[in-house]
Amino acid sequence: MGIELNRRRFLSVTASVAGLTAMGGLLSACGGGVEQKTGANSEALRSALPNYVPSTSIDPDIASIAGGPDVLTDPGFLSYPSNRVATVSGVPGKGGRYTTVTPLWGTIPPSDNSFYQAMNKALGVTLDMKPADGNNYATIIPTMTAAKRLPDWIQLPTWWNSNFSVGELAGSQLADLTPYLSGDNIKQYPNLAAIPTGAWRAGAWGDKIYGIPSFSSGYVVAGTTFYRRDVLEARGITADQVKSAEDLMDLGKELTDAKGGVWAFDDVWTYLFPSWNVPLKWRVENGKLIHKYDLPELLDALEWHHRLATSGYLHPDALAGNNADGNVRFYSGKVLISGGGTGAWNAADHQSGTAANPNFRRGSLDYFTADGKGDPLVEMGSSTSIMSYLNSSLKPEQVEELLAVANYLAAPFGSVEYTLVNFGVEGVHHTMVDGVPTATEEGKKNVQAQTFPFLASPPAVVSNPGSDTVTKDLTAWQAANVKHLRKPVFWNMNISLPRSMATADAAQAVEDAIKDCYHGKKKVAEVKEAITTWKSSGGGDKLVQWMDENVLQKYGTGQ
Repeated sequence: MGIELNRRRFLSVTASVAGLTAMGGLLSACGGGVEQKTGANSEALRSALPNYVPSTSIDPDIASIAGGPDVLTDPGFLSYPSNRVATVSGVPGKGGRYTTVTPLWGTIPPSDNSFYQAMNKALGVTLDMKPADGNNYATIIPTMTAAKRLPDWIQLPTWWNSNFSVGELAGSQLADLTPYLSGDNIKQYPNLAAIPTGAWRAGAWGDKIYGIPSFSSGYVVAGTTFYRRDVLEARGITADQVKSAEDLMDLGKELTDAKGGVWAFDDVWTYLFPSWNVPLKWRVENGKLIHKYDLPELLDALEWHHRLATSGYLHPDALAGNNADGNVRFYSGKVLISGGGTGAWNAADHQSGTAANPNFRRGSLDYFTADGKGDPLVEMGSSTSIMSYLNSSLKPEQVEELLAVANYLAAPFGSVEYTLVNFGVEGVHHTMVDGVPTATEEGKKNVQAQTFPFLASPPAVVSNPGSDTVTKDLTAWQAANVKHLRKPVFWNMNISLPRSMATADAAQAVEDAIKDCYHGKKKVAEVKEAITTWKSSGGGDKLVQWMDENVLQKYGTGQ
């Protein structure tokens, strides 16, 4: 299952790089005089969105649980499906030839390799796969768009929307897919219809559908507060005993043994501040748009975290900002509570943890409110951050052909199509070992998880063959907490923000002050001063006004 694990490692990395930006609303800077588009919560967009039709082709071992509209846990598979079902009849393509570009963080395989050949035969088209260096992707693509030389099919990660000026490209260089996918039109592509509606919204611009989503999910959060479940339970401590911030501080005191080289906490701010009801970025009260910097709850959260930083319960390396060795500290038991993205909760993590300690078991605290009262509310992130687009120069019959190919690529986990797309041909690129597709040497060289699945892929699942405990624990945690998820203001909306406000939106000076505060280097009063400066001379007040007038009043909250 090596390729599948590689994908999870990639997604956990991209989540840490891009997750919080995406979760505050996708803000892309405007270019010059070209018209910008906003994909928002308008009547026109709602009528343009594809109708969601969940797939029933393959039953998971652990079913999804709905937490509300657009909120859904990921299904769990304890083993790779042995009775693989074909979800596409015949060959989807009609012999066309197309170029594609996707980012690849790894060795680029030969262009005529056996995997590409097998895929083209199954798809009925010739896709000239041209993976580009992911490390330089943000500079490669603008060169293509400036010369108007985009390939037929390209993957543009949403966290680079501003770099690529996607709002300008939509409708000019990127094809409008609305006529093919809106409403019931998508039913001719049943695997695409099984992608959650929210993910299609994330690829909308100007009330039209442009993007094709990959790796979508109805349960996307910035991360969570992990704990060493094996260590705490051996001491009679269970997660349900933590019902407030003070409970957590008391637990920190109980667990910390600095002389013995054990501290309760690593960095937790990024994943814990929602306990104070602090939004990811925006809140609307009585019809008025408010930035999180203007909320007293933010300062309350900082007060607690500053106290944590000066309590002696936070590992010295965390205080110094050294997060590179965070996993090592967690695996070795030097730290027992740590914040992180949920993408880290997988079989590879379990293997690394048990290598350090055979009893290792990762757990996650359930969401709680800081004062222990009422129901916690946690804002969701964008339904996806991986989005591909078709070239606007394609003819209608070519668009239809590539959408049929995308439907093949989006076949559900464990299907005949999914197995080929992700593991190649059995006996050539993979063999079944203990029921799990396992890459051969040929597969390791040529079957890249960051090529075809970056063009289209099915919704996320939880699957960790050989590590059933991980799948059961993660799906159980999602099930227990899905009821607490809510859509943030401007959820899944693509907003073209004027370049003049990009600096204000980043608010780097404020974010630096916040980081120094939860590391104990600055007091909350100094953060307040940074916010005051940001509002008056850093463009903060102008940013709020622009967002209120140009987004909230025109398009609503997106919730």
